[in-house]
Amino acid sequence: MVAVLAFSPVALFELAVPFEVFGTDRTEMGVPSYDVRLVAGNGDPLLTPFGFELAKTAALSTLRRADTIVVPGWGLPNDQRPDEHVLGEIRRAHRRGARIVSLCSGAFVLAAAGLLDGRCATTHWMYTNEFSRMYPLVELQSSVLYVQDGTVFTSAGTAAAIDLCLNLLRSDHGAEVANIVARRMVIPPHREGGQAQYVETPMVTSCADDTLAATLAWATEHLDHEHTVESLARRAQQSPRTFARRFRATTGTTPLQWLLNQRVVHAQRMLETSDQSVELVAVACGFSTASALREHFVRRTGVSPHAYRQTFRQSA
Repeated sequence: MVAVLAFSPVALFELAVPFEVFGTDRTEMGVPSYDVRLVAGNGDPLLTPFGFELAKTAALSTLRRADTIVVPGWGLPNDQRPDEHVLGEIRRAHRRGARIVSLCSGAFVLAAAGLLDGRCATTHWMYTNEFSRMYPLVELQSSVLYVQDGTVFTSAGTAAAIDLCLNLLRSDHGAEVANIVARRMVIPPHREGGQAQYVETPMVTSCADDTLAATLAWATEHLDHEHTVESLARRAQQSPRTFARRFRATTGTTPLQWLLNQRVVHAQRMLETSDQSVELVAVACGFSTASALREHFVRRTGVSPHAYRQTFRQSA
């Protein structure tokens, strides 16, 4: 069970993300179903900033049966703390091994419960100064999209909530399931870079963005080819320097790091859905050798290709 613990005034976007990722029925597409419940942390009904209420909520005791608890936000962060009874339920769930997740300013709730002391965590970049003042024992990482520290997960603002929830889905059921949901939501299954790219940075022009998107789509379909910054820049009809600059401005990472991540993601899908050897998977994904695939695969997933296949192998 996934329990979404919300507080008034509820952050609607962050609230919707776990329901969209975990709660939408996509079993006909091969996506396992979750039991998702909305729990009110400070009374029933939940109030929104827009004048309407969310009336149907589950009891706070629902947290005692949840495998995952998601806190989608905490109003406008200030010195006010959630009710101690709610914090106690979060601590109890953590002690029994439940996965505890915060989205955006929800990190303030986890910190108030003491779950983040001595841990790495993140929150929206706008709140980092206030968060550090209130919770100096937390190792705040202000430039990342999300952080895992044991069974506690925290994400940066707004869209980073999607990144984290897809990562949890990937951890539960493998890359192919996460990719299915990402394609259904018309978003990338994984974003490189961190939230630093969104702090007071200019927008890239739509023309450059369209050209870049077409180049990335072509590269994704030809991962087995040898690519360099120069070859990708030629395809985008840009100089290597301009291409690299616009690429980083748009994605928050370098072309070669992005390409490496795409190759690992493609390898995950092949390991899940085919019986091809690791050697053949390496060639199809553009790695020079199987050992190169293993090195980068372990670095990004924490497990070997063989161990990943044993965990997530699906019927081809």
